[in-house]
Amino acid sequence: MPLSPRPRRALAASAVGTALVLSGCGTQPQSRINSGPITIGFVNGADTAFHACLRAAIEEEATAQRVVLHTANSRQNPATELSNIEDMIAKDVDAVIVQTVNVNALKDDIAKARSAKIPIFLTSFVPDDTSDLLGAVVVDLRKVGSLDADWVARDAAGKQVEVGVIAGAPGAASDLLTSGFTEQLPANAKVVANEPGMFNPVKAQAVAADMIEAHPNLRYAFVANEEMAFGARKAFDAAGAEDVRIATVNGTDEGLAALKDGRFSATVTNSAMKIGELALENTVDLLREYKQVEKITDLPIRLITKDNTDLAPMYCAPENG
Repeated sequence: MPLSPRPRRALAASAVGTALVLSGCGTQPQSRINSGPITIGFVNGADTAFHACLRAAIEEEATAQRVVLHTANSRQNPATELSNIEDMIAKDVDAVIVQTVNVNALKDDIAKARSAKIPIFLTSFVPDDTSDLLGAVVVDLRKVGSLDADWVARDAAGKQVEVGVIAGAPGAASDLLTSGFTEQLPANAKVVANEPGMFNPVKAQAVAADMIEAHPNLRYAFVANEEMAFGARKAFDAAGAEDVRIATVNGTDEGLAALKDGRFSATVTNSAMKIGELALENTVDLLREYKQVEKITDLPIRLITKDNTDLAPMYCAPENG
């Protein structure tokens, strides 16, 4: 007998999505999927706190769903990501959940998996053409960046200000975040520096140190995740630039604490735990066709400042945070 799916969380019920469409996406024979445990591969993209919490959530949900799970990490390397996909194919998994390194890597991943008739489910990012996907849990990363830019616009209140951008690693997530931010800034906010911190707090600290030295009048910094933002804060403070205001992304417990004590000024929620839970749950439901399930689920996001930290969703399970 197939396992009964657990009740869908309130988040999934409220998410906006597209009706289930499986045409064009090769899958394992339905008799095989319904006759025994599902085997799923998860290919993670890097080693940041976000990626660690994402993996923990997927592992926890796999245990709850009695799913056999294989995991791999691409560590920001597109060639490694494709190799990981090939390894999952060799393991004859029923589907692969992918937190991609970048858009170019994703194209090769989908083509390789499709040729093996193994469907891909994506986390965080989805391409325009979703016909070859099993599904996705999507974060509107451009919107994330634009919410931080809206905060800068309100805080600057029309004054001419200099803004620095510390991006992540070149690729889908960072490019969408930073473009969403820079394109939404008002004309009075000028981006004077835009450098990658590679999602590494040590690298971000060095980038921030160079940035404040070159631009001593810097007023705001957009930093593509909170781990890097802590490194940037150290650099700014060491340079006597405590008044540089940081807008960032994630909504971790540490990030919320930094909002409360003034080290950060704004962040936008991006719950790794919710993404992971929904990714595993939706993958199982889509494979087993228990019910009509949204193919693409949009994760709600929210701008958080020190005045509304109580509205931030849990970012990571307590034992993994």
